[in-house]
Amino acid sequence: MLPQETIRRKRNGEVLTAEELARFIAGLTDGSVSEGQVAAFAMAVWFNGMAREETVALTLAMRDSGDVLDWSDIDRPVADKHSTGGVGDNVSLMLAPIAAACGLAVPMISGRGLGHTGGTLDKLEAIPGYTIMPSADRFRRTVREVGCAIIGQTADLAPADKRLYAIRDVTATVDSVPLITASILSKKLAAGLQSLVLDVKVGNGAFMADTGEAEALARSLVAVANGAGVTTAALITDMNQPLADAAGNAIEIANCIAFLKGGKAGTRLERIVLAFAAEMLVLSGLEQDIAAAEGRAAAALAGGAAAEVFGRMVQALGGPADLMERPEAYLVPAPVTRPVLARQSGYLAACDTRGVGLAVIELGGGRSRPDEGIDHRVGFDRLLPLGTKVEKGEEIGRVHASDAESAAHGVARLAGLYRIAPDAPLPSPDILTRISG
Repeated sequence: MLPQETIRRKRNGEVLTAEELARFIAGLTDGSVSEGQVAAFAMAVWFNGMAREETVALTLAMRDSGDVLDWSDIDRPVADKHSTGGVGDNVSLMLAPIAAACGLAVPMISGRGLGHTGGTLDKLEAIPGYTIMPSADRFRRTVREVGCAIIGQTADLAPADKRLYAIRDVTATVDSVPLITASILSKKLAAGLQSLVLDVKVGNGAFMADTGEAEALARSLVAVANGAGVTTAALITDMNQPLADAAGNAIEIANCIAFLKGGKAGTRLERIVLAFAAEMLVLSGLEQDIAAAEGRAAAALAGGAAAEVFGRMVQALGGPADLMERPEAYLVPAPVTRPVLARQSGYLAACDTRGVGLAVIELGGGRSRPDEGIDHRVGFDRLLPLGTKVEKGEEIGRVHASDAESAAHGVARLAGLYRIAPDAPLPSPDILTRISG
């Protein structure tokens, strides 16, 4: 069928067949379908949506546009996690080694920062020598010998997604649930996974600020992934404040190392990480119930096995062998640090979380253009959680900046992003909903 006929049928609200979608995506990949045709197709999907079977077929066609990894030579269940993006969200950095220490193989394909959210790859590039785009052999060897590897998407994995996303980005069709679903899952399915857990963020620091929208996306992702043969569940988690007590690239790596050494016990971050580790273990079949799985993950963390795995992964992918022992020798500090002080006494009642992410970018820790470099040193740490009682003049966070002027701006910016009230806010749950297949 001609590409324009596929577009016409979708424009008219008809259900496309798997064969039609496969042909269209093949043309998108090899360039025989024009940019204008791809844009028209994306807009037709934006207006008319897709049935579940269409989204499954689109996802599989995009997965099959490039290499699909095969882990049949690895004697471990192959599992992964994906987050829709947040601020201070460095969960993947700790989750992958915890899951690997518990017996899973985790080939984690991660991305860079998008909008106000931080990117796992940008964080890992703060580690000297760490290779985010290793050869296929090195990637496979690291997963096989260490248990996990966190890397970037290669040109050979789901190349159709790269072209389609670039066109969606400039045609106001990014926020289409079927297209978001296919974009996320095509890359994850190309990684050869057997199970997947999704972290769908909701709140003022997430792309989805509305709970209903977040649930709709989560249900679409779970239904399509299960329909494509990957056992999948999703947790909808709160993003109305930074997840870690740090936001910034090298700063979040330091936070990760402290976490793996037991320095973040009892925090919201630890609860979220262990919850996702438990989901991964149950979905993969290594444990039968969440409580036992969470206990196993907690033991891997407390006993140091997860920290050992992270250190071995870093070394296997080109980073320093003693990063865990001497992080200060490798994570370059910002030249200027300044405390951020509470402007009045009371309780930290609310946070403009998206503003925190944008403030990191303003310090130089993110990109305003795709071709920009970033300053891995800058950001915030010592961020206090909502509900904390503070006195006027007490530190509520700390700015890391490249110079005194940037530091002063960062101090004023962060202080203005928190609302202090006379009464403590009602606590909000870390995990709002679980959605399974």
